[in-house]
Amino acid sequence: MISCIIFCLLLISASTYFFINAKKIKRNILLGRKIKLNDNKNKRFKTMLLVAFGQQKMFAKPIPAILHFFLYSAFIITQIELLEIITDGITGHHRIFREALGGIYTFAVSFIEILSVLAFIGTIAFLARRNLLKIPRLTMNELNGWPKLDANLILIAEIVLICFIFMMNGADEVLYSRGLSHATNLNEGSLGFSISRHLGPMLYGNFPEGGLHVIERIGWWGHIIMVFGFLNYLPFSKHLHIVLGFPNTYYSNLKQKGEFTTLDSVTDVVAPNFDPAYVAKTNPNNAQRFGVKDVQDLTWKNLLDAYSCTECGRCTSACPQNITGKKLSPRKIMMDTRDRLTEVGNNIDANNGTFVEDGKSLLGDYITTEEIWACNTCNACVEACPININPLEIIVEMRRYLVMEESQNPSELTNMFSNLENNGAPWQFSPADRANWAKE
Repeated sequence: MISCIIFCLLLISASTYFFINAKKIKRNILLGRKIKLNDNKNKRFKTMLLVAFGQQKMFAKPIPAILHFFLYSAFIITQIELLEIITDGITGHHRIFREALGGIYTFAVSFIEILSVLAFIGTIAFLARRNLLKIPRLTMNELNGWPKLDANLILIAEIVLICFIFMMNGADEVLYSRGLSHATNLNEGSLGFSISRHLGPMLYGNFPEGGLHVIERIGWWGHIIMVFGFLNYLPFSKHLHIVLGFPNTYYSNLKQKGEFTTLDSVTDVVAPNFDPAYVAKTNPNNAQRFGVKDVQDLTWKNLLDAYSCTECGRCTSACPQNITGKKLSPRKIMMDTRDRLTEVGNNIDANNGTFVEDGKSLLGDYITTEEIWACNTCNACVEACPININPLEIIVEMRRYLVMEESQNPSELTNMFSNLENNGAPWQFSPADRANWAKE
């Protein structure tokens, strides 16, 4: 009875704390400008299934994709066992579904154990890739400090979690085979789990009954405490993509890559079919900047992108400007956006729900003009991202702010801008002469 009360208190506390932080993240994302992304629902759902659930874009790099699939599939499937553990914790039972499901239960847990072993292999491989092999995209400067520690912490936690699972199942196998399980529906010879039926007797076969019960309980409580801890670690970690990857891919940009967005404050003047009611609703104070200076100028989808970033570095490793030694790193653009958004959110929390100007901005304090002008807008980063994040959109909007509000641009572009304004083309001749080359 006492253990049930303790479990329920832990469950309520962990869930409450998670939802408080999840609510803050939602609030931060909605600080962005409103945009309409509710079209083509079937196509969006298909994109989410293929890219987020099916890991489609991960397989551009097969080896890390397979290793990631081990962890991903183990995470998805083990939620079945987690449901039982939560039910057991609330009711005080042990393996409550075992008797009702019979062989199906044994198959399910056996499958989970196989996936757990594969996840263990994948976790060791990822630790080695980061810390021993030092894969270039995983050792860049923007990952120094917390990002590197964050990645290692979650991998180590995964190993500990798997160990707890096999402690619980292995000790249970030995207890069950001796007819000493603390659940009456388990005293029938063997649980028959694929890994634990071999691992349990090998590790715990000579342990006394009391020791086996202690090991089993340590495994059970250790498993669930690690789950609760991981749940509340997510809002502060790059691993939030486990949750946000699905909505982020659903709301992917379905337009042609590289299509330039229009400004409401300009479009309502020049477009005959523009909806002024939508402008009034999304921008009631008519205060939209030309481009982006701080996170509030970005759209909510840009901010969702920032929170969804996995920091895998595929965007940066595909960026031709980064490859040639330029300062630009699309991954850093997303990490800086998330860091600034978190700072803005903390400012709001500290000032009773109101943002107080702090003299900082995303452009300048986090992202430099050198970075954004280095980009050649090739969309390589957008193509490479495994969950359809779009760093290019943020870069282009910052350029727009510098040009349209600050009149700052590289000198090489001045003539082009003048020609566009006067001739309607980047070249120094009139629009009427643009097709002369084709006359012969």
